[in-house]
Amino acid sequence: MCLGIALASGAPLFSGIISGVIGGIVVGYLSKSQLSVSGPAAGLTAIVLTAITDLGTFNIFLTAVLIAGFIQLGLGFLKAGGISNFFPTNVIEGMLAGIGIIIVLKQIPHAFGLDDDFVGSLSYPEADGVNTFATLSRVVDDFESGPALITCISLLMLN
Repeated sequence: MCLGIALASGAPLFSGIISGVIGGIVVGYLSKSQLSVSGPAAGLTAIVLTAITDLGTFNIFLTAVLIAGFIQLGLGFLKAGGISNFFPTNVIEGMLAGIGIIIVLKQIPHAFGLDDDFVGSLSYPEADGVNTFATLSRVVDDFESGPALITCISLLMLN
């Protein structure tokens, strides 16, 4: 999962492995909770990709993350966690629901056999100039029964 998140974020693949190992060790050592999460967060993929793109290079992004880490440590020592009470849970749930919708919309063409743009179609305006909904309309024209059957069987097995 760390490799996939790194790839989707536009970061070097090795950074995904390093962050997974370091995150697992640090969280496992410092956390006193039985429910702590130390793995990659798919919800941050779009944020990291945008940050790397806007800042220009991965090294500048790492510098920004390091500074943000020091700010987080400082706020932790100041016991400033109560600030999170001012962020409505609806905003966070809405962001996660939006990410889920994007993932589902991007997978529908693949589920029915349209795989002409299987790499690099992570953004709404795709590399070939069309958008996600235009790609969805092409699913009817390029329908393949094999992937559709596997998709239907897989969905039926979920229940």
